[in-house]
Amino acid sequence: MEGLREVLIREARKEDLDQVININLVSLKEHYPRSFWRDHLMLWGKAFLVAELTSRVVGYVMCRAETGVGYLRSSWRRLGHVISIAVHPNYRRRGIGTKLMVKAIERLREYYRAEEVYLEVRVSNEPAIKLYEKLGFMKAKVLRHYYLDGEDAYLMVRETS
Repeated sequence: MEGLREVLIREARKEDLDQVININLVSLKEHYPRSFWRDHLMLWGKAFLVAELTSRVVGYVMCRAETGVGYLRSSWRRLGHVISIAVHPNYRRRGIGTKLMVKAIERLREYYRAEEVYLEVRVSNEPAIKLYEKLGFMKAKVLRHYYLDGEDAYLMVRETS
């Protein structure tokens, strides 16, 4: 088994998009047009990260920066939004998702001055919910029928510091 020390977390590049999109297709039910991925890479590239192992992209996290009323404090704040995160099924349970999230939160704070980070997660996705709770995220509310198949989502949030 390849060691975690060999996993490199780095900014995504245009040439990574095919591998990133493939990981999304085999891992998640929600998919985006290529232009959506490209736009996020161009606009918020400091927080669009990939996990690379032996020259292969094995995971990614795609984030963006927003301004709005916070979920933890009802004031105007800089928000980091984790749009999508996935690790290829062959590379799960190795801490790669944790490493991606930790680095994404750091970069959202450092490069985009995010004060809060939030994400949506399927209520049935217990492994992801446990990961996010381990990283300090709290369930802020339930988003009814959030996903195209009708499943609800938790909106989870945490401070960046």
